[in-house]
Amino acid sequence: MNNPLIHYAIRPSRPEAHLFEVRCTVSMPDPNGQRFFLPTWIPGSYMIREFARHIVSIKAEAGGRLVALDKLDKHTWRAACVPENEALTLVYEVYAWDLSVRAAHLDQTHGFFNGTSVFLAVAGQTGSPCLVDIQPPAICGQGWRVATALPRAEGEPGAAQPWGFGLYRAADYFELIDHPVEMGVFMLDHFKAGGVRHSIALSGQNDCDITRLKSDLARVCQWQADLFGAPAPMKHYMFLMRAVDEGYGGLEHRASAAIIIRRDNLPYPGMKKVSDGYMACLGLCSHEYFHLWNVKRIRPAVFEPHDLSRENHTRLLWAFEGITSYYDNLALVRSGAISVGDYLGLLEKNISSVLKTPGRARQSVGQSSFDAWTHYYRQDENSPNAIVSYYAKGALIALVLDCRLRLESTGRCSLDGVMRALWRRYGLTGVGVPEEGVFDMVAEISGSKIARWLHKAVEGTDDLPLAKWFKPFGIRCRIEAASGTPSMGIKLGEGKTARIATAYEGGPAQRAGLSAGDTLIAVDGLRIDSSSLSKMLERRHAGNRIEIHAFRRDELMRFELELAPAPLDTVKLSLETKLDKATRALRNGWMGYDRVDGKC
Repeated sequence: MNNPLIHYAIRPSRPEAHLFEVRCTVSMPDPNGQRFFLPTWIPGSYMIREFARHIVSIKAEAGGRLVALDKLDKHTWRAACVPENEALTLVYEVYAWDLSVRAAHLDQTHGFFNGTSVFLAVAGQTGSPCLVDIQPPAICGQGWRVATALPRAEGEPGAAQPWGFGLYRAADYFELIDHPVEMGVFMLDHFKAGGVRHSIALSGQNDCDITRLKSDLARVCQWQADLFGAPAPMKHYMFLMRAVDEGYGGLEHRASAAIIIRRDNLPYPGMKKVSDGYMACLGLCSHEYFHLWNVKRIRPAVFEPHDLSRENHTRLLWAFEGITSYYDNLALVRSGAISVGDYLGLLEKNISSVLKTPGRARQSVGQSSFDAWTHYYRQDENSPNAIVSYYAKGALIALVLDCRLRLESTGRCSLDGVMRALWRRYGLTGVGVPEEGVFDMVAEISGSKIARWLHKAVEGTDDLPLAKWFKPFGIRCRIEAASGTPSMGIKLGEGKTARIATAYEGGPAQRAGLSAGDTLIAVDGLRIDSSSLSKMLERRHAGNRIEIHAFRRDELMRFELELAPAPLDTVKLSLETKLDKATRALRNGWMGYDRVDGKC
């Protein structure tokens, strides 16, 4: 790798204008004209995002002269032929103003990018080794450092020092784009888990107790490494965390995770209880870390390799995201980061979120997985009526599968065992999981009966009989209305204005003719907003008829609506205190670490 074929350089050229300058030099360009392309999506986020739209200028040069460059389609360019043994360089600017975990962001305070947003791929040479020179900004950047899990190019002239600007290396293009980069001023701390060094780079203004954060993350990461078998499958892992006023999101990578979290969800010095916000923070970190195994290494066969030019459809996202969504919070309680009571509260929220979605009766999680590109990631006002979350319901299917495996084997088998078996067969070998692979593995471990049930649960739309499967574990489950207030069958948008975000399928508002986007202005002749509407409903009863005036666009319309009983869509879980030995063993095996070895 002393003379790599592909050399990249990226520089925050104009932070005030949110522009990165990128240079891509190909030492052996295609003699027939070299093509370049930028991915249209980023692995882990299943939506076509057209990153090439953020390239605002581009040119090609060789030997000190410009080379003709033609754009072939929305994300592909071709440079004209250059003389033999002459390197070809593309120079282009990327607009970076997307403060998310998926793309790139740059201003005078920091820079962040995913390789899929900024590094053009060299067609025909994506398997070639790469060097990337990460450069500092010219007019700001005092005290800036670099945080990335991308390996430093040790031994190369100009190699980056730890946390510094300079040269980094990647074995190929796919490794290059799987290591996001944060540059700027950030808090930095480290811990060890699973026999591997972990780092937290936390940017954005905050008052985080990073000692508390790293202590809790160390527990969670160690538990997950123990589940699959330490050491963890990388040399160094990094949490790239950005604290913001409003925002939440994470994206997994092969040796790191990009996290955006509200600053008031971080632990603060002297904080005693685990707040709901901090549980959400830990759950998000746990989720992305579990993806180290489940999706980054145990992954669908259709992702071998990813085709970054178009959608890659699979019906297995319920397993890769749903099972991960089950384990993210389970890892918190099993590692001791939260209490059993806290965990039940998180389960209540997830189950209730599924029950509040009428679309669960129309779409299976298998269908939801396949259509993630056009449905789940591109939601509109009718989405709650049309789709189901393969994250949320997938997690519930994983929960019931775990309970069934444990109950019907008297604690000998569990979903833990299924995940370890998937890791051995697919994760350690690099072989992609076929579309029936998860069902086949369950059948191998537990027999065809549970596998058939699982297939029906994934491809069907029936509600899961959760109370039935909770009972043998000493957990009471009841479903009730969130309140005694009658229902209009709507969800309002945020803010004071009573604007309908969703009119639920078959609900009173939809039957009366109200629609998403309508702004309610009066009920029974009295002006209302979102707050007074709630108070008005508290004084009404199911079966009451009300007169509503609303604006649809700029047209005033009148509706008559009959209020319905509050829907039964809220779950309450509680622990039985008097347990026999078998029930206690089942519950402890589930909420504590399952140390059963062997095939299960």
